[in-house]
This record gives sequence, structure tokens and C-alpha cells, in this order.
Amino acid sequence: MYPYRIEIKWALIFSLMTIVWMFIEKLIGLHSTHIDKHPIYTNLMLLPTIIIFVLALKNKNKIAYHDMMTFKEGFISGLIMTFIILILTPLIQFIITNWISPEYFSNMIKYSVEKGYMTQTGAETYFNLKSYLIQMMLGTIGMGTLLSALTAYFLRNKKTHDL
Repeated sequence: MYPYRIEIKWALIFSLMTIVWMFIEKLIGLHSTHIDKHPIYTNLMLLPTIIIFVLALKNKNKIAYHDMMTFKEGFISGLIMTFIILILTPLIQFIITNWISPEYFSNMIKYSVEKGYMTQTGAETYFNLKSYLIQMMLGTIGMGTLLSALTAYFLRNKKTHDL
């Protein structure tokens, strides 16, 4: 009846994880006092991202395909989930920027300029909502496609002989 309910469920779980992750980053000071460590620790978000993609496609494989999912079916399911996350991206970024960490951009601009990593103009161009929305959307497309392919490959039923 609801062909994409599993993908919607896991896209919402991913979105919630992203919001919680950013809240934790803010809480431990990665958006302020420990902003110098932000580029290192924010990349750890890849771990729960991978876990969510694996669990999502395992869930889809079990419920929709009775453990007989092909690579193509898994890949398409992952892409659908990626597309739903992409649609939710502006809302996620709005929540992060306006409610969780409204001072993040100004802190990153100040830090980048003080350390000589960027000029004031360059930092202001890079650290703003529009720029981050574009980065987040492109990252979602790229990482979502890659994770969809890899996860589908490893979870596919070997007896189906595709890929």
C-alpha cells in the first residue's frame, strides 16, 4: 500500500540523527570553544550515516524482498531514501542554523579569519546558510549514491546473479 514507507521511515531517522548530532556538537563546544576541532570530529558523523544506510536496506530487504533483494532493488531503494533526505535537507539545515546553533556561522567566520585560513569576504561567502544548503545537498547526493551502491552490493542476494 505504501511502497516507500521504509525509505521514508529511514530518511526521517537519518534526519533526526543529523539534528541530534549537531546538537551534541554544539553541546560539547565544537561550534564555539573547541571550533578548531570541528573539522575533525564532524567527520565522525559518517559512522552513524553508514549504520543507518545498512539498517535501512536490511529492513527493506527483509520486509519488501523477503531476503531476496537484488543489487538494483537495493540501489534504487537507497537512491529513494537519498532523494527523501535531499527534500528534507533545507528543513534540517534551517533547524540547525536557527534553533540549535545560530552562532555557528559567525564563529566559523571569526575563527577562519583569525587563523588566516580565509579572508573576511571568503569566510562570509563560505559560511552562510545558502552555501551550507548547497554543500549539504551536494554531499547528500554524492554520499547517498555511493552508500546506496556499496550497501546494495554487500546486501544483495547472491543467488539473484545481478552484479
